[in-house]
Amino acid sequence: MDLAFSKEDLKFREEVRTFIAEKYDDELRRKMALSKNGYLDKEGQVQWQKALYERGWIAPNWPKEHGGAGFTGNQKYIFDIEMAAAGTPIVSPMGTKMVAPVIMAFGNAAQKKKHLPPILSSDVWWCQGYSEPGSGSDLASLQMRAEDKGDHYLCNGTKIWTTHAQWADWMFCLVRTTPGGKPQEGISFVLIDMRSPGVSVKPIVTLDGPAEDQQEINQVFFDDVRVPKENLVGKQDEGWTYAKYLLEFERGNAGAPGLKRALKKVRTVAAAEQSNGERLIKEEGFRHKIDEIEIQIRALEFTELRIFSRMAAGQRPGPESSLLKTRATELQQAITELALEAVGYAALPFAQDPWARVNEPWPQPDHAVTAAPYYFSMRKASIYAGSNEIQRNIMAKLVLGL
Repeated sequence: MDLAFSKEDLKFREEVRTFIAEKYDDELRRKMALSKNGYLDKEGQVQWQKALYERGWIAPNWPKEHGGAGFTGNQKYIFDIEMAAAGTPIVSPMGTKMVAPVIMAFGNAAQKKKHLPPILSSDVWWCQGYSEPGSGSDLASLQMRAEDKGDHYLCNGTKIWTTHAQWADWMFCLVRTTPGGKPQEGISFVLIDMRSPGVSVKPIVTLDGPAEDQQEINQVFFDDVRVPKENLVGKQDEGWTYAKYLLEFERGNAGAPGLKRALKKVRTVAAAEQSNGERLIKEEGFRHKIDEIEIQIRALEFTELRIFSRMAAGQRPGPESSLLKTRATELQQAITELALEAVGYAALPFAQDPWARVNEPWPQPDHAVTAAPYYFSMRKASIYAGSNEIQRNIMAKLVLGL
């Protein structure tokens, strides 16, 4: 990857900035400023994602033949930086970054034709059915059964921590089709229509507080749910292979641009807040914490660039994606801790639903409203997509050869 931007690269950067200025309107910006988890409500998410789709930028990592953006390595880097700098909403990864690569790699022609276009256009919303009660990081111990009934599977069980299941039209799901044998054997990867009889969704209220429009995770129950055999991706009982493939993409995403913006916000907050009669940013101990995190972000950034450069040449993310996930989430949590420290007592009027207060006065400044909710929300970052302890095991085995 050549980081000396050409005239074409600089022109592209202006195109991205112009797009953001036109499509990222004041209402979306205000809601994002008061978001507890980096998402909007579904209406806002779809509005933003459709704007990206219409510009051809919704799927930077997809092959161009499937509707991908066709970015060069430098363009992808510029795109990520500009989106992060503007604080744009997170594009839901469930469709574009997770199930779509699996369908492209292992799905049949009918599945690609049916599912890829509406994923690209955000006309269909997806959720992930991996974790179960008692089977989180130990994913191979999952128990949700899918009994072979000839032309369909009969599914019974439950999935947990399911992000935005209440919005979802479809779920990509790991189910046990053949019991016995090694835990990783007998697992299949199926696509489940969330409108199927027997599917029910129950919200899980987390430490960041209840807020209907910002509800994020759920438990999903399956009671004799019929799943047509045509919704099996790849071969029966080989779902573990597809699951590992998917997790490379879930873990192997650029984190540094968003971390840089988040740390910049902490600097701004520290410049506004008082500590012992002077601005917090002038306190040596606090500045040291910021500088230390900035150095670590810079190291992560160059590691990401090396890996993404190989991806641009056609290689898969590989086990190195575990390194990106681990460092990015640890730094993300460290920044939320600094933000909470910076606002101090101003975080105490806890806003369970910041959006409900958009047009109402509250005692603390805007930057303090989401400090505590976002801190609590990000406690999950080192657990989702495989806990960081599991990631270190993967790196030890597959990267270091231990």
